[in-house]
Amino acid sequence: MLKDNFNDLLSFMVVARERSFTRAAAQLGVSQSALSHAMRNLEARLDVRLLTRTTRSVVPTEAGEQLLVRLTPHLVEIEQELTALRDRRDRPAGNIRISAGEHAMSAVLWPVLKPFMAHYPDINIEVTVDNGLTDIVDGRFDAGVRLGEQIAKDMIAMRIAPDMRMAVVGSAAYFAQYGVPQTPEALENHRCINMRLPTLGGLYAWEFEQNGREMRVRVDGQLTLNSLPQRLDAAVAGLGLAYVPQDTVVDLVADGQLVRVLESWCPSFEGYHLYYPSRRQHTTAFTLLVEALRNENAQWSTIKHN
Repeated sequence: MLKDNFNDLLSFMVVARERSFTRAAAQLGVSQSALSHAMRNLEARLDVRLLTRTTRSVVPTEAGEQLLVRLTPHLVEIEQELTALRDRRDRPAGNIRISAGEHAMSAVLWPVLKPFMAHYPDINIEVTVDNGLTDIVDGRFDAGVRLGEQIAKDMIAMRIAPDMRMAVVGSAAYFAQYGVPQTPEALENHRCINMRLPTLGGLYAWEFEQNGREMRVRVDGQLTLNSLPQRLDAAVAGLGLAYVPQDTVVDLVADGQLVRVLESWCPSFEGYHLYYPSRRQHTTAFTLLVEALRNENAQWSTIKHN
């Protein structure tokens, strides 16, 4: 009885969190029908309805929400204790989930992860690349990588990269046809390559600053792309101007494939930080990754306690 209840309560927590039998079944490694059957058995044993099922989703009832609130801390505590026991093994092992933007992943995180995973073959790492402002607590991530100014005050943050500067670039052929913008306002008369922000659903407004004057310009163009490599390729092809991290265009500018404009207007942003919940008990695997990132970027590393 105890074993059945424990397994089913764990399954209930996942279903309630995911709001989906399909996603919960995938996480638990069981079939959707078996999971649904287990939930019905749990409800029958407790003699209370825990989930409301519709054709599109599943949500906890009021009783289910109360159970979830009381249950989650205990199951998380058990999971942490078991993880701590596992961490006493000679070879560090465990799972780490990280949320990072596309540029942060390629420029900062990936160069560290490659040697790290080769050195620790029993540590599994899952990185979700997402340019939105993902809630790492709600998404059950161990950590995220984000620009310093975007991090919530209740997180611990460790700087892992220098300040980042943006660049406006286009091809020589584009400027020969459409002219060179002299001010950010002039971009309204140019074909620009937009990027949609997944968090808000709107198009990203290009940010500029000069002599203390800040400006956000909403640009128009034929093309909207969220992928950084494709935005660069489109700019090289003469399809419009792109607003991208400066480090991604150094070689393209040097060999003449792209030309940089409005350089004096392009601001710097506080560099990338690894951030994580301040009160969370971390595994040995996660601690090792933090140390690897700190050592790789020692000159930028600063721990902030908020």
